[in-house]
Amino acid sequence: MQIVLAILIGAAFGFVLDRVGATNPNVIGGMLTLRRLRLMKTILLAIGTGSILMFGGQMLGLVDVAHMSVKASYIGVFIGGLLLGAGWAASGYCPGTGVCAVGAGRKDAFFYIAGGLLGAAAYMATYPAWKASGLLDDIAGGKVTLGAVPGSEFDGLFAVSGDLLGIALGLVFVLVAFVLPENISGARAQEVPAE
Repeated sequence: MQIVLAILIGAAFGFVLDRVGATNPNVIGGMLTLRRLRLMKTILLAIGTGSILMFGGQMLGLVDVAHMSVKASYIGVFIGGLLLGAGWAASGYCPGTGVCAVGAGRKDAFFYIAGGLLGAAAYMATYPAWKASGLLDDIAGGKVTLGAVPGSEFDGLFAVSGDLLGIALGLVFVLVAFVLPENISGARAQEVPAE
């Protein structure tokens, strides 16, 4: 049943990504160049709403804190983030939107996915060298959060409730999503097909 649920949720998520324009590299390019912000507004609203629901649910005991996973900080994460951002800007896809674009029939997304798989294979083949370089060693305390979440095993950097901080940041994201204009130039942007 879990695999069926995962497929249904994934299909629904892919459908929503396509409907908001996240499978169109021109829309993503417009967002990354800060010309067309409709997609950014959607992303901020989704992250903010998700944060409010997750941390609020944890405070109410509806969400099990044990499901919260925190990844360790290390230099390789920052290098990988820069590479991902550069690839996202160059191609107009991130891993999730690339897969959805393949599902939507975009031919260029097939090349994006192939490049991602080749990059993952190259990383796996050279992993021992990366590990030996020290780039994968924990920094800044390893697995930490901004605020401590009661019942979790992770330390907070600041002496504030992680749940309250998560809700506050979620509210800020939602507010920014409503305040941002859809278009910086003021004129209605024309959506041009990617292919």
